[in-house]
Amino acid sequence: MIEATSAGAILFRDTRGRREYLLLKSRPGDWEFPKGGVEGEEELQQTAIREVTEEAGIEDFRLLDGFREDYDYVFEANGNTIHKTVHLFVAKSFEASAELSKEHRDMQWRDYDQAINTITQDGPRDILVEAHEFLDDYFEEDEEERGAT
Repeated sequence: MIEATSAGAILFRDTRGRREYLLLKSRPGDWEFPKGGVEGEEELQQTAIREVTEEAGIEDFRLLDGFREDYDYVFEANGNTIHKTVHLFVAKSFEASAELSKEHRDMQWRDYDQAINTITQDGPRDILVEAHEFLDDYFEEDEEERGAT
């Protein structure tokens, strides 16, 4: 069994007070978050940042501290069994539009309910649930701090 590690980000933007998440449609037809394999000595965060830039064409974004979840799956490729672990961070996009890379067929910004219904795999869907709750808390604390000053 070959071990493989990927990292990526659940990228969101605020559109008129609504949080939307970026989903990419892979070549086989799964909807997923921007992610890809760790290269060389990269830290997981560095991989996530590079993959968002490469796969979504977005450069103005920021990973939020305090969130990292992973899921794993096994698949066959070229006669090998591969066990892949994917680490997902949460990132806020300051750009409204994304650009489709050659690696994907389609991309869409979806609100939470749409995103949950669009994601095909359980692992990323479960992590989106956690990320959404994390962000609710994150922005609630943010507002409380702003209100207290």
